[in-house]
Amino acid sequence: MSKTIWLGAVAYNPKVVTIWEGMRRYFHEEAQLPVEVVLFQSYEAQVEALLAQPGAAVPRIDIAWNTNLAYLQADEWSGHACRAVAMRDTDLGWMTKIVAVTGGPISTLSDLKNRTLALGSRDSGHAAILPVHFLGQQEMREDVDYRTLRFNSDLGKHGDTGTSEVEVVRAVLDGRADAGAIGSPFWKTVQSERLVPEGALLEVWSSPEYNHCMFTARPDLDPERERRFADALAAMSYDNPVHRPILEAEGLQRWLPPHVDGYDALRRAAAEQGFFKPLLAKSA
Repeated sequence: MSKTIWLGAVAYNPKVVTIWEGMRRYFHEEAQLPVEVVLFQSYEAQVEALLAQPGAAVPRIDIAWNTNLAYLQADEWSGHACRAVAMRDTDLGWMTKIVAVTGGPISTLSDLKNRTLALGSRDSGHAAILPVHFLGQQEMREDVDYRTLRFNSDLGKHGDTGTSEVEVVRAVLDGRADAGAIGSPFWKTVQSERLVPEGALLEVWSSPEYNHCMFTARPDLDPERERRFADALAAMSYDNPVHRPILEAEGLQRWLPPHVDGYDALRRAAAEQGFFKPLLAKSA
């Protein structure tokens, strides 16, 4: 029997258990690949486990299902020795949207001058880290050119729960903030599921595109085991009625090879905002 691949995921929602039970069943029964899943309460703990040395007093995993920030933290803290393995089709082309009340004082980015912008959890790439970074590139500086109202809910989950984005939208609607930053997937959900009255909010600004989650392998993982894992993912088909519910629950139609060119902006932003220190990983 092949050696077990220990896979990490963060339990940001009860549905995570169902998703990874389905993935584990697929790996074992169809892909003939012994994968076991370890659930963590934070991405920092997961990255620490990914980079742990043999004999460390923490769990040690082979592959982690990371947010974009956690992927970059693993890369930085490993001295760029971790490897990108695979990602979802829906991890490509994310954007941050700045939204405001229709007919209110904010209709362009320049209108945000000396006003309040609502941001999501400080460790959310799409709802906090990148908005501040991209606005800085537009010569709009936090606490200098605009104020922020931050909703630091579910820290350690890197914005996965979506709770802070809900709070951002509420703050904009009730006037506590003049505008708010949210990820493009949540903005699409707001519109398609009519989470606010139709036409109540307008999109003021959209960021450049960037990428989101990434399966990340520890530096010394056997390349053959990594290849078998990636091949098993690629073999999942949305047209297969057994695979489809699992893929839909995780928000994708197909797994892709890693596109590592969509993380530069977040890498710069995370460095500027201190997310690469201290070194939490490399437990002895």
